[in-house]
Amino acid sequence: MNAAQAILYHNPRCSKSRQTLELLQARGIQPQVVDYLKNPPDAKTLREILGLLQLEPQALIRIKEPVYQTLELPPDGSEAQAWIDLMVSNPILIERPIVVIGNRAVIGRPPENVLSILP
Repeated sequence: MNAAQAILYHNPRCSKSRQTLELLQARGIQPQVVDYLKNPPDAKTLREILGLLQLEPQALIRIKEPVYQTLELPPDGSEAQAWIDLMVSNPILIERPIVVIGNRAVIGRPPENVLSILP
């Protein structure tokens, strides 16, 4: 598998993210690594990822991040776009790591979750 077929949305400071990268590499997969804090996904990309994950935007938000407590959050029942905009503006809130392979995606928590989408 080449790097164009696998994308890892990665935070190099996160142990689970590093473990997921190591797991992929150990299986001969060299993913395209996207440091999403330096190069955050745009709203369109986040919608695509959420569709592949089959999750609502709120499920992808890291509520234990300190910045989460300081933000004005969309009200309950608000449209998905409000939550997506929040993640675009504050990428630290995006759960990590996310692996996308073709038309499948998974959150690597635990890292072994990625095994479910490997060919």
